Amino acid sequence: MAAAPVWSVDPRTGKQREQVAVEATGQEVDAAVRAARDARGALEDRTVRAAFLRTAADRLEAARDQLVEAADAETALGPVRLTGELARTCYQLRAFAGIVEEGAFLDVVINHPDDTATPPVPDLRRYKVPLGVVAVYSASNFPFAFSVAGGDTASALAAGCPVVVKAHPDHPALSELVAAVLRRAAAEHGIPDGVLGLVHGFEAGVELIKHPQVTAAGFTGSVRGGRALFDAAAARPVPIPFHGELGSLNPVLVTEAAAAERAEQIGSGLAGSMTLGVGQFCVKPGLVLAPQGAAGDRLVKSLTEAVSDTEAGVLLDHRMRDNFVAGVAERARLADVETPVTPGANGEHTVSAGFLTVPAGRLAQEGEYDLLLEECFGPVTVVARYEDEDEATAVLSRLPGNLTATVHLSAEEAAGEGRGPRVLAELTPLAGRVLVNGWPTGVAVAPAQHHGGPYPATTSTSTSVGGTAIERWLRPVVYQGAPAALLPAELRDDNPLGLPRRFDGRLER
Repeated sequence: MAAAPVWSVDPRTGKQREQVAVEATGQEVDAAVRAARDARGALEDRTVRAAFLRTAADRLEAARDQLVEAADAETALGPVRLTGELARTCYQLRAFAGIVEEGAFLDVVINHPDDTATPPVPDLRRYKVPLGVVAVYSASNFPFAFSVAGGDTASALAAGCPVVVKAHPDHPALSELVAAVLRRAAAEHGIPDGVLGLVHGFEAGVELIKHPQVTAAGFTGSVRGGRALFDAAAARPVPIPFHGELGSLNPVLVTEAAAAERAEQIGSGLAGSMTLGVGQFCVKPGLVLAPQGAAGDRLVKSLTEAVSDTEAGVLLDHRMRDNFVAGVAERARLADVETPVTPGANGEHTVSAGFLTVPAGRLAQEGEYDLLLEECFGPVTVVARYEDEDEATAVLSRLPGNLTATVHLSAEEAAGEGRGPRVLAELTPLAGRVLVNGWPTGVAVAPAQHHGGPYPATTSTSTSVGGTAIERWLRPVVYQGAPAALLPAELRDDNPLGLPRRFDGRLER
């Protein structure tokens, strides 16, 4: 594996800014993984882990100005967006610190012997332990929240797993800065640098997933890249869990009653959601089912006006820009596809937002229009105009798995009348998060959050956002008939760590 230079690139001009590092060799990947494995013991103490996560958040906040400046130079996402994203990242680290301290994630269950049961129950004590070294593949569109210090890293460290991050090529300089901050935070608690490894380069990412001491992986990116890594994880002599977020169309259904009630509001809301962050959100609404007729026309008119007022923007890199321009042009060439606002190139480095319309019947059967059912990364959406409920249902039945699915209902439908319950039942199999009268952009970091969905949205049933993301990096172990002197503190009857647990069928907090 040749060691090529890694450059920081300005997406506003396409020019290289500075050399950041070199692509990691196979030997360097091996060294990073082995150093991470050797750091496992330093994470065993939950008190130390929680303190480390909080210190990491504190140090990131202290370096905010430098980090936001570096992030903006490499992503063009803007200081306001990036400052908010960094705040989210710090909140997430602190939230996992609280989860670690509480201890419920260990899922402690103790059953004492019961000879009267059929069959008899022996002494059983179950809890969860860390998997080991976790490989994290950074995302392009969230340089803080889904990158070096993002949700995969935070949840893995919270579980007690050291991490090796494969930096995203769109923000290598920022990745180095953030990794350095986290390592300094680790040092304050006596945790070795190896607890957070960082490697650059495509081949390094391949070597990382194949390394025999890597026990699990988290990925956010394209279907093509994620599926290649997923297959590699499954093809190892010892397969490992691969938690990948790959792609999502995030369908929206607007009922005829909802359009009649508030078409203009829905149109302007859709415009804001599909153009947010220059359309570079994984939960951007990419397909909207809207009714034919006067109410649907009002919705399209409102959407046209709002999108027309949206300024051109810079995508994260020129490869994404080229793919976006080519993708919308290919879709627009299909018969019966119209462009009320034409998306595509705007100058040498920017793109314009826009949307396409198509009769929904074109999407109801397999064929060339399946292209419109694929994610197009950037500020564009497809509005499919349906004639009746059956046509809308036929399109929904053809959709793959998604992160989100949204329905806009009238007040009466939202109260449980008419079509409301049926639509929710139709959308639930399609996505991990189902929204009513809202927009999917914006994923709250909360205990009840689920950011995942059926394939190809994700490769597992887990979430990458929210407290339960920690479960990805743990495995259950049960001890049967173990003498009290040999039991981990977490499983002792006297509960010296004060953990929440289920004790002989009773929930103890």
